[in-house]
Amino acid sequence: MPPRAAALRRLLPSQLHQPATRPAPRRPPLPPQPADEGPLPDPYALLVHDPIDLLSSLWRRAFAHPPASPFPNLSGYASRLDLWLLSYQRTCAHATGTFPPRHAVPLPTLHCLLRLRAAALRRHPAFPWGASTHLLLRSPADPPSTVPISRRKLEARFADAPPPFQDRVVQELLLLLLEPVFEPRFSPKSHAFRPGRGPHSAIRSVRSRFAAYLWFVSADLTAVVDGLSPETILSCVQKAVSDRKVLSLLKSALNAPVRPGSVPPPEKDLDGLAKKRLKRKVLRKSRKKKVLNENEPKPDPYWLRLFFGFAPEQVCHVPNYGHCGIISPLLANVCLNELDWWMEQKINEYFCPSKHDSIWKEASDEGCHNPAWPEFVPSAGKEKTRKMDFLRFGSHVLIGIRGPREDAVEIRRQLMEFCERTFGLRPENSMVEIEHITRGIEFLDHVITRRVIYPTLRYTASGGNIVSEKGVGTLLSVTASLQRCIRHFRKLELVKGDRDPEPLPCSPMLYSGQAHTNSQMNKFLETMADWYRYADNRKKIVGFCAYVIRSSLAKLYAARYRLKSRAKVYKIASRDLSRPLRESTRNDAPEYSDLLRMGLVDVIEGVQFARMSSIPSCDYTHFPRNWVPHHELLLQEYIKLQDPKFFCELHKTIKRQEISSPQDDVSKMVWYYKVHGVYDDNRSLMIAKELRNEEVVDGDKQLLLDT
Repeated sequence: MPPRAAALRRLLPSQLHQPATRPAPRRPPLPPQPADEGPLPDPYALLVHDPIDLLSSLWRRAFAHPPASPFPNLSGYASRLDLWLLSYQRTCAHATGTFPPRHAVPLPTLHCLLRLRAAALRRHPAFPWGASTHLLLRSPADPPSTVPISRRKLEARFADAPPPFQDRVVQELLLLLLEPVFEPRFSPKSHAFRPGRGPHSAIRSVRSRFAAYLWFVSADLTAVVDGLSPETILSCVQKAVSDRKVLSLLKSALNAPVRPGSVPPPEKDLDGLAKKRLKRKVLRKSRKKKVLNENEPKPDPYWLRLFFGFAPEQVCHVPNYGHCGIISPLLANVCLNELDWWMEQKINEYFCPSKHDSIWKEASDEGCHNPAWPEFVPSAGKEKTRKMDFLRFGSHVLIGIRGPREDAVEIRRQLMEFCERTFGLRPENSMVEIEHITRGIEFLDHVITRRVIYPTLRYTASGGNIVSEKGVGTLLSVTASLQRCIRHFRKLELVKGDRDPEPLPCSPMLYSGQAHTNSQMNKFLETMADWYRYADNRKKIVGFCAYVIRSSLAKLYAARYRLKSRAKVYKIASRDLSRPLRESTRNDAPEYSDLLRMGLVDVIEGVQFARMSSIPSCDYTHFPRNWVPHHELLLQEYIKLQDPKFFCELHKTIKRQEISSPQDDVSKMVWYYKVHGVYDDNRSLMIAKELRNEEVVDGDKQLLLDT
């Protein structure tokens, strides 16, 4: 017997003597482990910290760190199993719709997280982004594959498979680590994809800071942002992050090839017949009763899907780089941050104040007036103040210029050259436009324009004569675009027509009850009223939305209850559709009040904003010049209190000036009045302050004598 056969017989005697049978089905391979990896540690021994405390310390360190130097160490946070578990919980909430508790995560999942952490922090070989097989961590919503399939079907399934669950977990961890590092370095004039900022803060900034600008440069840099190379992104990230492991992981995510099936295909322009077929297919699918799986998240309610349909174009576009996924918007902000600080430098260089201007004295001064009041500044001639400001929302830049049109043309040219020099891409000429304020500038579905008013100025001249003169002022107007609103309603198939839109019945709510339908539409109208909160024509635009929804529901109820027209629906259900509608008119049917008392029917809410007086007015609350989100303000105050020097100065100030309650101040004022017989609160406070200073000086002298 040959030696090789003898060795096989000694190793596998039972297998060699068994009769030939069918081969067992192949099991999926186990996740690969490095050759030098030993036994996994106990995960429960590593879960000793609260992940919220870890992230809070990272945010504090990032805001206290000087922005000129890169953040030194992120691997210490990236190796914490507590943060990996938090990333897994957030990913589960996105995939299944439920946030699993910390103690409910099973032990095998914790072991998979340990392997995933080791593979992500290992520089060689790189992390397998977009893997189809040999997955280290699976989604709890993935069903086990027990049915054998052919190789061709398996390859087709892999080609069209979405990004794996483990990629999302690593992206969540990178987002948790990189966001606090870059937030203090971003410009305060960037409002997209940042915590605490959004479209409302951008619109309020426009109202507060763009009151007297004449020319506007509106730039759409979407093509530039989408075409950023991995080298450009990494060069911008390296200015703030010096950790090699994090940079290596980010580099592998940018450079790894992406499967065509994992990227959503671009929307195709369909002809009329294709649109009708697609509409029939979607309608047929929506009428079927869908039973959700055990771990499948519930779909968004209808009112929320309606509101998402009103998202502006600037908000809908989200950049996507390689396998970066949810951290792609952050990386886009990191690259465009170079543009923000270049614009800040241009603002200081362009500023040229006028000696006759009493409002603007410095480049960073937005004026000490209420932006809702008229501006009385020179609008022409040599005495005109030249000033510039900008705002960026994602890849859309809005620059306001107070000066001649030649300056706007020059700024436009410099902006395009900067993009070509820094990012290697030059925006198209049609994407960077120059518009005058009188024509109206559309931004976030709002129109920025101005109104010229002629108020009467009354003042007392020499000799006591009251003089009345006509003045000229400009008032900034930020109004919601009615045409955009009609376009969104037409896309959602709730109206037809453009100039004179006609409401259509709300067919998706055909099989819902009157109470549920009214409740859904009320939530939508409340959200729309909040979205148009800072528009000057808030009453008009919200009233139009309420008219469309109310008429759409009236047509729906007319079809459901066979009432033939909206007039009969309004006659029975009243103007706000709050009275019950019934399919039959039998006298033996119980009354709605009796059914409501017995709890057999729901309370029917009336459709809101049926009258113009019930619609809230525009919110003109003053927007502070140096506004920052609340969480940043808390971080800055906390860092100040942690500084020993600041704390000592604050302690000395409290010790010298003494903190007095309002009751003490009132008592001093009353005592001053009883002693002197004259009420003078300023005098009383000055005397009290002098007495405090004298007591402090006497105490210091006594301390010197004692020593």
